[in-house]
Amino acid sequence: MTGIRLTAPAPGWAIDADVVVVGSGVAGLTAALRCAASGLDTVVVTKARLDDGSTRWAQGGIAAALGDGDTPEQHLEDTLVAGAGLCDEAAVRALVTEGPDAVRRLIATGAHFDTDPASGEIELTREGGHHRRRIAHAGGDATGAEISRALVDAVRDQGLRTIENALVLDLLTDADGRTAGITLHVMGEGQHDGVGAVHAPTVVLATGGMGQVFSATTNPAVSTGDGVALALRAGAEVSDIEFVQFHPTVLFLGPDSEGQQPLVSEAVRGEGAHLVDAAGVRFMVGQHELAELAPRDIVAKGIMRRMQEQGADHMLLDARHFGAEMWEQRFPTILAACRAHGFDPVTETIPVAPAAHYASGGVRTDLQGRTTVPGLYACGEVACTGVHGANRLASNSLLEGLVFAERIAADIAARRPWPAVAPAEPREPSLLPLIAPEERAEIQRIMSHGAGVLRSAASLAAAAAALESVYVTAVQEREGSGKTAEPGVESWETSNLLCVARVLTAAALEREETRGCHWREDRPERDDADWRRHLVVRLAPGRRLVVRHTDGTAFPSTDTLSVPDAPREP
Repeated sequence: MTGIRLTAPAPGWAIDADVVVVGSGVAGLTAALRCAASGLDTVVVTKARLDDGSTRWAQGGIAAALGDGDTPEQHLEDTLVAGAGLCDEAAVRALVTEGPDAVRRLIATGAHFDTDPASGEIELTREGGHHRRRIAHAGGDATGAEISRALVDAVRDQGLRTIENALVLDLLTDADGRTAGITLHVMGEGQHDGVGAVHAPTVVLATGGMGQVFSATTNPAVSTGDGVALALRAGAEVSDIEFVQFHPTVLFLGPDSEGQQPLVSEAVRGEGAHLVDAAGVRFMVGQHELAELAPRDIVAKGIMRRMQEQGADHMLLDARHFGAEMWEQRFPTILAACRAHGFDPVTETIPVAPAAHYASGGVRTDLQGRTTVPGLYACGEVACTGVHGANRLASNSLLEGLVFAERIAADIAARRPWPAVAPAEPREPSLLPLIAPEERAEIQRIMSHGAGVLRSAASLAAAAAALESVYVTAVQEREGSGKTAEPGVESWETSNLLCVARVLTAAALEREETRGCHWREDRPERDDADWRRHLVVRLAPGRRLVVRHTDGTAFPSTDTLSVPDAPREP
């Protein structure tokens, strides 16, 4: 264990449970419902309201081999190709074989997908990287919102204990380093308020992504990497964190736009929209056999190259041929978002540019969702199961959250009874200096310029040095004058963002090749001989950053921590 904690008041209240699930997206709520169904006393903790996570923003749908002629094997092949040689095939096979039944159980829970009026069968569309129509959608382009609604309703119907508006702080462990619960801060009034604790022998992290580490992202404001930062402080390993997927088609609102940006779903291209430049040229034709429906990393790179060639800050998506009726019925959410920002896709091309979208890496797990800290599980975007490799296949994220949440719940139930645990203070507690909230924009600027879509050794080294300066300044102020940022939600989030930014940058600098959504301008070729392997990173006591390489694409067991081979001072 690292002994590293966020600076925070001592818990002023505590509750007990068998399982605490942190996060309320498809992964978190599915895990909670399945654990509760097994008779486990389950508590759900979520940063905002139950339906405020990333899941509800998912437009395109959920991928599974549900259609005639489609098979899990074909879904597996498309996933492996998109993952650019770095997927763990065993994890992908679990995803695609268990996926169809998991979707059917989601439907049984209450989720309603769009169906063909004549046959009553689920309508399936196609997205980038898929050779078949296998994307189930709801409300046209509101799939995530419908899945979230169904799961939230189920949680409330079953009376699960929930703590909303609560930022998770740190993992509690016992004297042997085993999970013993979490500390958290509840924002606002309610049954609980301020810093408290949930004591439980099992914790499931389902906290979503870390898109807010960049200036422009499709992620909601709550996606500040809290789960990855907590896991690192607890001594867990993270992997593939350098592979951040930038969605190719995000509504371009200007070069200075920041925060959450409107997404223009890949399903729009799946239904026949074309990417064009200002002259109307379809520049993706000839770059890949699937043209605009190539895997996301290829499309994002194609857009960026065309922008560089023409000195442009965006490209255009042309779907005027859809007509008003198709836009209104199939893509009502996107249509409304475009019109709200002054664009009418029925009569105009849509300005688009890549923006940070999805973390393919995260907290390293095995096929049961177990991390390298006993009793700590992770699923959804916060986790790295090995499914996505170097680039997530479109609409595999909701499926991954669903399938691996069910696997986690089954593993937790099978391991009962859990040993009794009692939280213990770290032998050598190390409180991190908190980062002032006003540094958040600076961290995002550093990451967007140095570790965005286009990276190089020079840009990453500059980003690492700038992030180091932010951290060192906070340390020096605390050690010199005893000053640190005031403990609170904004400083805790900013501290988490700095933590994940530094680890991401270190991993991106280490991987000296271009693969998937990791694009090194100075190393433009994929290098299977040296780099068809994972980078695994953890924090050691003393805040040393430890990086090691796996021997291949499969992850080693999570049962023991391997001896590190490349310690670094962060």
